[in-house]
Amino acid sequence: MTAPTTAPTNALTAGPRQVSGRHRLSPLLRLLILTQLAFNIGFFAVLPFLSAHLGQAVGMAGWLVGFVLGLRTFSQQGLFVVGGALADRYGIRPVVLAGCVLRIGGFAWLGYAAQTWSVICAVLLIGFAAALFSPAVESEVARQAIVHEEHGGSRTRVLALFTVAGQAGAFVGPLIGALLLSVDFRTVCLAGAGIFVLVLAGHAWLLPQHIPGRERVHLRGGMGPLLRNRRFLALCCAYGAYLLAYNQLYLALPAEVERAAGSQAPLAWLFALSSLLVVTAQLPLTRWVGDRLDLRRSMVTGLLLIAAGFAVVAVARPAGWTGTRGLLPAAGFVVLLTLGQMLVAPVARAWVPDLAEEGRLGLYTGALSSVSGLIVLVGSSASGILLDSGLPAAVPWLVLAAVPAAAVALLPRR
Repeated sequence: MTAPTTAPTNALTAGPRQVSGRHRLSPLLRLLILTQLAFNIGFFAVLPFLSAHLGQAVGMAGWLVGFVLGLRTFSQQGLFVVGGALADRYGIRPVVLAGCVLRIGGFAWLGYAAQTWSVICAVLLIGFAAALFSPAVESEVARQAIVHEEHGGSRTRVLALFTVAGQAGAFVGPLIGALLLSVDFRTVCLAGAGIFVLVLAGHAWLLPQHIPGRERVHLRGGMGPLLRNRRFLALCCAYGAYLLAYNQLYLALPAEVERAAGSQAPLAWLFALSSLLVVTAQLPLTRWVGDRLDLRRSMVTGLLLIAAGFAVVAVARPAGWTGTRGLLPAAGFVVLLTLGQMLVAPVARAWVPDLAEEGRLGLYTGALSSVSGLIVLVGSSASGILLDSGLPAAVPWLVLAAVPAAAVALLPRR
């Protein structure tokens, strides 16, 4: 299918404009940011409830649930490098559309999967779908953010807006999922698939076939310089530690909520709290931090806040609180983890273009997620074992707190 050649396509490829003293986003940037919103609505309508479904309906052991969740992250984050390289070679439109088709099939499959092998295949398909469309969208947002910066705007602010859109989707998605979960998990999955049908149709019409300024490169020749780029790899490892900590929203947090409340009903509200924080505070925080801290110091602060979130639960856990009081440490964890995420995620994406090889931004954007996805694959299985190990209540949370704290030492010095 060819892209439309009428006014909408021309508008999408227009550059940033200055209106009333403020720099407005280009139509293409607005489309890509709305894309992130739609992606996350569909995704987070399903993901927060996957852990409980695997453990209760499918009957998986705790370590296997952790492995499947890590496998989902690895099949997504770990294969971002493939999607990023394909976007550099073929442009973002075909890669985004193919990813949407695979996500639709993966969600539909997961809704009917009842055996372990079937669940794993569906989860792999869901992850690989995002490995196609997400690096394509993220690398183009980063490239357009640089164009926006050249016109006097802020690169980090664009990426913060991208984060806000994603978290707005993460806010709405679990609420939709919780509502549909009263029917059954299959209905939740089919609703997620339906959202991606709408995304596919919209992007088949609106997304340009070729974006001016984006030159296609050969697939070969990019990995060698990337693997020799120590500063970039150090950033990848630190980002992986953050992502492993963030993944505990789907592994450690549900277990803690179940213990404190006797059910996972409050989980949707904790996810909503996280998303609401990002939606309301991301841009003011980005502006405030941008005036005071450089990229490295911003990431250091974010990683230490995340470590503090785990420490809050570790300190309170031996008391064995339940009910509303028992949920307070979990809420503190969510707040501190979210504040850390608000610093780490946009800053890491803003740092990548400064470290990437010319013309390979998609590859480097994908590699950032691929390395971190490998860390999450290994770390999630270890986390599942740790949480089921029978150690004193505070120990697993203290170990998890040490991961982002240790990652501070990995960050590039310059």
